[in-house]
Amino acid sequence: MDDEVVFRALADANRRTLLDRLFARDGQALGELETALPGMTRFGVMKHLRVLEQANLLTTRRDGRRKLHFLNPVPIRLIHDRWISKFAEPWVGGMANLKHHLEAPAMSAPKHIYEIYIRTTPERLWQALTDSDLVRRYYFGSVIESDFRPGSPLIYRQPDGGRIDIEGEVVEADPPRKLVHTFAVRWDPDVDDPPTRVSWEITPMGDACLLSVTHDGFTEETATYASTKGGWPMILSGLKTLLETGEDLKIQVRGEATA
Repeated sequence: MDDEVVFRALADANRRTLLDRLFARDGQALGELETALPGMTRFGVMKHLRVLEQANLLTTRRDGRRKLHFLNPVPIRLIHDRWISKFAEPWVGGMANLKHHLEAPAMSAPKHIYEIYIRTTPERLWQALTDSDLVRRYYFGSVIESDFRPGSPLIYRQPDGGRIDIEGEVVEADPPRKLVHTFAVRWDPDVDDPPTRVSWEITPMGDACLLSVTHDGFTEETATYASTKGGWPMILSGLKTLLETGEDLKIQVRGEATA
């Protein structure tokens, strides 16, 4: 996504208000978002939402008859990586952690939803999701272990064979289109939540691929939900950088440069 498209979408105060509303409570329907702009018609709000969706700053999902809108912070994360991290100041950490904060209605559960366009082929993107030599370059140094058959274990661990970071099981594998697996935090011994689920979906889009990542299966805003909300944008930014440039992304976090 061109930075200019994102900047243009963010330039309008009404659209920033809509994003602020989704940041405060993600997964809202049109009727709920209309209340953020009380002086505007429904059609006007819909036009602003369409601009934000075209800039990939929000994504939508159907929940029965309702169309829910979710904040997608990945374009902002990419702008951060390209520009702001060069002039890092203490307040930048807040932007680096920008993500969904889902307080869904009673019938819905919280989830993380991301979309990112990557200039690559489906086959190369699938390889980057399943090959340990590539995974470790953007997934916080972890390597992946699995034969990627439904029912088989799937593990992310530190490359020295030591600590297991994530433990799961393959639910669905359809290369190079879709990978679904369970997800249980093991990097923090204080987190003992039930396993959740991560779905990676690859859609060819001309010279690029749309990668959609959904992390769901949360019953509430658990420790796993909180601990993963800052990591996903960095993982996806690193994946995009790796596949498009061949370089590892260096991210400055709290004064330290990390890959």
